[in-house]
Parts: sequence; C-alpha cells; structure tokens
Amino acid sequence: MQDLHILPKVRDSLSYLYVEHCRIDQEAKAIAIHDQRGRFPVPCAALTLLMLGPGTTITHAAIRALADNGCLVAWTGEEGVRMYAFGTGETRSARNLLRQAWLCTHRALRVGVVMQLYRMRFEEPLDSGLTLEQVRGMEGVRVRQAYARASAETGVPWSARSYQRKQWGSSDPVNRSLSAANSCLYGICHAAIVSAGYSPALGFIHTGKMLSFVYDVADLYKTEITIPVAFRAAAAGADNIETRVRRACRDAFRESRLLQRIVPDIDRALGVIPRDLGDSDFDSDPAAPGSLWDDQQGEVAGGLNHGDDSGNDSDGGNR
Repeated sequence: MQDLHILPKVRDSLSYLYVEHCRIDQEAKAIAIHDQRGRFPVPCAALTLLMLGPGTTITHAAIRALADNGCLVAWTGEEGVRMYAFGTGETRSARNLLRQAWLCTHRALRVGVVMQLYRMRFEEPLDSGLTLEQVRGMEGVRVRQAYARASAETGVPWSARSYQRKQWGSSDPVNRSLSAANSCLYGICHAAIVSAGYSPALGFIHTGKMLSFVYDVADLYKTEITIPVAFRAAAAGADNIETRVRRACRDAFRESRLLQRIVPDIDRALGVIPRDLGDSDFDSDPAAPGSLWDDQQGEVAGGLNHGDDSGNDSDGGNR
C-alpha cells in the first residue's frame, strides 16, 4: 500500500480559505469557523491552505485536525498580503528535499534548473546558446508585455509595478490588486511545495529568503493567472478590491486546474521521476527517526545497534 503522506494528493484538494475576526475549533474530524454571522463547518480534508488573518483565534485541537489532514496553516496580515508564519506540510519523506538541496548547491546543476524554469515560462523554445543574463532580459520583456496586454484588454492605465508594504493605501488600485492576487498565488504554491516535501527556502532563480523557491514556482503562473485577474478586478473599481481579487483568484485557480499542475511542474523543473515508494512505516510511527546515513552504503535502517554492544542504539535511543 502506498504511503499517502509520501505521495500527497494536493492536486485533488480545494485551493485555499482566508478568514479573519473569527474563532476556529475542531468539529468531529474537521473544523468549524465561528463569527458574528454564525457557525460554518469546513471539510479540512479537502482543503490545501487555511490563511488566518487578523483577529483570528484557533484551538490546539483544530490545528491538530488540519495537520492530520495535510492542510497548511498560514498566519497572514490583513487581506492575506503578508506572511508571518506557517505550519508544516503533510509529507514525512525527505527524498524530494534532499534532491532539491543537491541541485541547489551544485553550480552546474543549479544553472540547469534555472534554465528549465525559464523554458517553462515561454511558449517558444529558448536557444541553448543564450546566457542566463540574456534569458533574464527576455523574461523582463515577457512580463512587461503581459502587463501592457492586460492594460489594453481592460482599459486600466498602467505605468509600473509599484507598492509599499508600510503604505498600502498609497498604491493605485491595480498595484494593490496585483499584490493581493500574488499573495494568494504564493500561498497556494507554498502549500504545494511543503506538501510535496520540498523546501520553500531553497530557491534557484531567487535566493536568500525563506520563500525563495515559492517565488520561483509562482512566477510560472503570474502572466497566465494573477496578472489578468488583477487587472479585471481593477477595471471593476477600487472598492473592496482586495476581497474581490481573492475571490477571483480562487475561481481562476480552479478553472486553470492549478493544484493539479504545481507539483508535476516542480518535479519537471527538478528532473524528478515519480515512482512508487512502496510500503513505509512513516504513517504507523510518524515520530520514528527514519534511516541513518552511512559513508559506505549511503543509507541504513535506523533504530538498530550498529557495531555497539553497550545497549545504546546508534541513533541515540535506548533499546
């Protein structure tokens, strides 16, 4: 039987739910949200990401239910436009993370992943003789054309991408709309990344931040999804624009089947070949330390006494 925590079915899930000024507790094996309008049960087994905005309280039991069902919990700022903290994903295997780290820390391999990520953004093939600097220039042109095209289609004036976190209201409506839409996209990509056992910090194109890989992955979909959605929301007016664009993103994510695409796209970029991992005891004992690294064999079974008759396990535990 396959270990579903090793092979998570994030593609089958709902996208995300943003809540604020409410109380969340456990209800049976799911959760319930309580606010001034009443009580709303949520089937967390079918939810990928729960974004907790300001004024939200959540019980320990609710967090446990969400974690057991593989739902990522993110604590965010107002309207979900800033990420403060997040929980862990559902996978208990480090196989994908180890491959990501290997590719990220070897220069030639990293360049290969970077070029593959860029190839996935363009409809036409990229010349193999192009330098990375040249490809970045082409990417800049592609994004600017996407903004210009969205502006022409919606009639929303566009000058440049500009916003300030500390002065959110000073940005024009379309820039606020873009920021809110991208925040939703980052959250969904983040949830898929950790669900599949990758690290959000080990980026290839982006680097130096704890969400670098999130930005790498999200950039695959911005010109297709969030830029058109944000401009259409801005064309409808500035009132309540962040809420409207969040709802529009939710619909766009479903229509584009985004959750079915993210993990396979990551695997494609990193050259991962999906395989059946077979039986695993990770589910039966999630606290088990797993295998041990060996300088000759690479990996040996953990929890055993290797060459030590003192009664102590080699992993530090007592038998």
